[in-house]
This record gives sequence, C-alpha cells and structure tokens, in this order.
Amino acid sequence: MNPDEYNSHGMLRLPLWFWAILVLQARTWLLFIMAGASRQQGNGLLTLFYPDRHSFWYGIFLGIPPVLIFLLCGRRHLLPKIWPMSYWLLLAGMFATFALQGVGMWQSMEEPNLLDFSLALLDAGALAYWLMSRRLRACFDEERRLV
Repeated sequence: MNPDEYNSHGMLRLPLWFWAILVLQARTWLLFIMAGASRQQGNGLLTLFYPDRHSFWYGIFLGIPPVLIFLLCGRRHLLPKIWPMSYWLLLAGMFATFALQGVGMWQSMEEPNLLDFSLALLDAGALAYWLMSRRLRACFDEERRLV
C-alpha cells in the first residue's frame, strides 16, 4: 500500500464507501433527527417513511452500532482491540437489516413500494461491498499499521 493511504496514526484511511454505508445503516437515526428538527412536520415525516411503528423501532435498534462506530472512527487508534470487532458488528447489523426488509416485503399484502425496494437494493449493494472489499477489511485489521 502507498504511504499516502495512511493517516497520522499509521492506520489505513477509511474509504468513502465506508461512510456511505454508515449513513445508509443509520438512516432511521438520521430521519429521527430530521423529524425532531422540523417540529410541525416531524410526525408526518416519520409516518411517511415508517407507517408501521415496529419497523421504526427495529431501525432505531439496528442503527445503534453504525452511530457508535461513527463516533469511534476518529479514536480508532486508541481502541486497537475493539475496532476490529466493529467490522463484524456492522456486518451482523447489515444482515439483520436486509433480512428484516426481505421479510417485510414478503409479508406485505400489496406490492412493495419503490422506497422499500430501492432501500433493499442499496442494502444488498452495501453488503456486497462490505464482504468483497479487501481495502475495507484491511482498515479493520490491527496488523495493517504503518509504523
């Protein structure tokens, strides 16, 4: 690897797609914050994206690891034992999110709407990138440090 790909702490820089995946996985939290910021239309916004309250709470629960990992990213050099475990935690969360979306689309009586279908495709793409990117995997290896 090129030395320019490492940060000042000797760790590989996280790729841009990592940040996009974090935003995708924490989308319920982002929507919750946006709904709180727009006080009058917040309830309508949440109802539009989450007509079923159970799916909202599943999204909040499954969004906790991406939010925590987002907060830990700047301090990952201080947590060399915890940081590699976050790869597997996010992977498990992505599988659970994708599985819940599949079950929800399968159980819906009418045709799945375009939003659900497009989110499922985005989650499948994120999951594929997460599993196949060697560069991303190397960012979570504690042995991949430039000393």
